[in-house]
Amino acid sequence: MLGPRHFEAHAETYERARPPYPAQLWARLAELGLLVPGVRVLELGAGTGQATGPMVDAGARVLAVEPGAELAARLRRRFPQVEVRVGTAEDVPLPAAAFEVAVAATSVHWFDLDVVLPKVHRALVPGGSFAVWRNVFGDPSVPLTPFRQRVVQIKPPGREPPRPGPGELDTTAWVEQLTRSGHFSLSHVEQFPWAIELSTEQVRDLFTTFSNWDPAEVAEAAGAVEELGGRVLEHYLTPLIVLQRADGL
Repeated sequence: MLGPRHFEAHAETYERARPPYPAQLWARLAELGLLVPGVRVLELGAGTGQATGPMVDAGARVLAVEPGAELAARLRRRFPQVEVRVGTAEDVPLPAAAFEVAVAATSVHWFDLDVVLPKVHRALVPGGSFAVWRNVFGDPSVPLTPFRQRVVQIKPPGREPPRPGPGELDTTAWVEQLTRSGHFSLSHVEQFPWAIELSTEQVRDLFTTFSNWDPAEVAEAAGAVEELGGRVLEHYLTPLIVLQRADGL
């Protein structure tokens, strides 16, 4: 099932399996002055709170928008201090000039940017920022591990269904998409490499949450981990794009 509703169908697994964002990302957001105590944050496509938690821990006041009712319910249980609104980024009503920062963490590729960009622009105060990032599962700059060789065999490049928007690591194309309307200009771009060790069950759960993997492929990936000793080291990337709200619109 290719689409955001896939995550709602696997809400429990999603909450358990999705890895955190790297510490370098949070450090950079703090250095850029975007993640400070008391900052008002609009989070779009919050899921079960993989980005929400660190922002709350940093003292942010978060309004989280999540289209999946079950995902939103889990988000509320984990972070009762967060205001959660169920609906899409396109449809949920938002107050004007109410936030210093907007965030889309591994969600922007599902948005209708023609609708969302002007909406986020209205929701931000003058001088506000829109931070966009995602976890990319696999680092092409690292030589293929035995597990990644198996992943390529299971799902060869070019054979999987296309996702909306540019490629996961085509940051230049994403910047163009996010700035072409004139509502935002580029402020900062960076990429964070990191690694995590995963067990067979963790890989099974994680790959189940991927909207472009079917159950048979997930089983093959988990079987590959088991054959490789039950644990594998995964090399990931997290590209970050920070946009500045344009004035005078």
